Amino acid sequence: MKNSILKVHPEEIETVINRHPSVLMSLAKALGGGFPIGACLATADAAAGMTPGSHGSTFGGNPLAVAAANAVLDVMLKPGFFEHVQKMSLLLKQKLASAVDRHPGVISEVRGEGLLIGVKAVVPSGDLVAALREQKLLTVGAGENVVRFLPPLIVSEADIEQSVASLERACVALSGGPLKRAAGQ
Repeated sequence: MKNSILKVHPEEIETVINRHPSVLMSLAKALGGGFPIGACLATADAAAGMTPGSHGSTFGGNPLAVAAANAVLDVMLKPGFFEHVQKMSLLLKQKLASAVDRHPGVISEVRGEGLLIGVKAVVPSGDLVAALREQKLLTVGAGENVVRFLPPLIVSEADIEQSVASLERACVALSGGPLKRAAGQ
């Protein structure tokens, strides 16, 4: 592995527990459930260059950080946890897509994987972020005029309903028009 370069996508650092099977597995923000911790698991070949003193970690394994990580893993490793995440991801994407259909002058597309979701804005994304904040929903803009929806992995159906309702109200406020109901509502 001498002189090898590993390219890591920024969302991999930001999210969960990511794998590069032949080299390493990085664990960062999500490992601590919001508490700062970082870890790197490596194959024997990849770890050969990591001799004592050649690497370090600002957020390495202090006792409090490790206790937080253990608590996170206790939740994430429960049976059905990842199935719940997949179910909530699908539900959120479907509800956001329905909002896109009702507000094409404000939002135009749903993007993303898992619960890392972005909604492409037709209006300036900063305007949509501000309108969502007025509705008590905190979001952040991202590249290409996208507004990010990043719920926790433990998000509930009720949380998703409330978030999408806030988006609907923000879209109405930005378009100046009445809220159009989906079929069956």
